[in-house]
Amino acid sequence: MNKKEIAELKKNFSEDSGLFVINRVVMAYVDAEKAVNCINAVNYTAMEPSQCEVVMETLRKVLSGTLGKNLTEYAFPQTSYEEGGAQKLLYTALRDGLNDEEIIKSFIGRIAENADIGSCYTVIAGLCTYSVPKKSKNDERLDDTDNDYSFIVTALCPANTGDDGLFYDKAQQVISKKLNTEMIIDKAPKDGFLFPVFSDRAADVNAVMYYSRSAKKPDLSIIEDVLDCTFAFTCDDEKTRFRALVSNICGEELNYGVVTQINDRVRELVDAGKNETEPPVVDAPRLKSILAEVGISDERTANVKGVYETIVGEFPLRASNLVENKTTVQADEISVNIGKDATDKVRTSVIGGRKCLVIDLEDPSVKVNGMETKIQGEE
Repeated sequence: MNKKEIAELKKNFSEDSGLFVINRVVMAYVDAEKAVNCINAVNYTAMEPSQCEVVMETLRKVLSGTLGKNLTEYAFPQTSYEEGGAQKLLYTALRDGLNDEEIIKSFIGRIAENADIGSCYTVIAGLCTYSVPKKSKNDERLDDTDNDYSFIVTALCPANTGDDGLFYDKAQQVISKKLNTEMIIDKAPKDGFLFPVFSDRAADVNAVMYYSRSAKKPDLSIIEDVLDCTFAFTCDDEKTRFRALVSNICGEELNYGVVTQINDRVRELVDAGKNETEPPVVDAPRLKSILAEVGISDERTANVKGVYETIVGEFPLRASNLVENKTTVQADEISVNIGKDATDKVRTSVIGGRKCLVIDLEDPSVKVNGMETKIQGEE
């Protein structure tokens, strides 16, 4: 799925769309010991309007966030369609329409057994249908529909008693601490997934879209154990590996100017791809081109492919995860933060035999700890 397809699906994920319906809903409560305490399966239209509203809001959030950060598409391995595999189970549940009790138990049981959440949570799964409208060559929506895209979207929502504070008892006119035994289910899912993905405006059963509320902390137990997929990197992992790549390849040719220029090139790549459906990436050939542009020698850039395979492997790095919004220069106990538009005002130099960081000041006004000061030597 690309950004455009996610946006289309999310835009129509509403009762007001006229093209979208939730057909069936499964809700299950899993305790901290991974025991499934209850499973409810109902038709969406049989639910109370207030409950429908919460379910719609919760499931829609599984499509929120940024592609490549909160949302990551994973391809199933071939073995996943064998008996007992995640793809096989999801496909069976989809074809069944979340009606068969045993299939539902297997579906919820797989999540409960393999998800290592460590606390109580509720699984909310919806069988949905989006009637995909036809589009003209100019990408304009037509009245007819191409096909029905049926999918299961699943949200894993934390639950707790919410009894941390004091309570006001209006009848007794007292403020006191009380034991609350009712579990409050968070409307915002911590994790979730969508199957099959919406690719080329149609269903693709060979992949699943995983959602994590925290882009920096995806749940590997869900990705690898529940969904059978191979985890790649978090956004922070990608940045760390990119830094290692640049350091290893450039060696002694790495300096302040090279670092800032590389960052500028990657930012240009991100800006140029803002309106593209696929997020821009940096792979070995792209990195080699960037390093050559900023003046790294041929002797050094010849090593890009081998170093990339060692540090990253076969995965391309998402450019948006590599950009630094500010440049930080650190030395001993000194740290200087430089905005993205001011990197050219800073340089390193050797003055009087001493290594120095030089900052050009166009504005003579300088503040230290929030106070206006004079520069020594200034008349």
